[in-house]
Amino acid sequence: MSQLRYLEGVVTLTLDAKKCIGCGTCVDVCPHAVLAIEDDKAAIVDRDACMECGACALNCVPQALSVQAGVGCAAAIITGMIRGTEPTCDCDGDATSCD
Repeated sequence: MSQLRYLEGVVTLTLDAKKCIGCGTCVDVCPHAVLAIEDDKAAIVDRDACMECGACALNCVPQALSVQAGVGCAAAIITGMIRGTEPTCDCDGDATSCD
């Protein structure tokens, strides 16, 4: 099965490498292998695979990771698919479509 992809360049995931202690918990909890440990610190290796679930940030003891879980275009598209409605992520400031 191929890796799930969402919309490129819109993920809210950020990493403050200075705060990272290299414990690897974020790698363990991420369902899409977005993160890896490189040089004893977490690194974002596949940002566009992030589904903004928030598991990494919720489990990051030093709070080196942050993500606005359940927001953004990916969540809007998924919610629209589940509800059978058009996505409303406000990408273009219109709040009615994701075009």
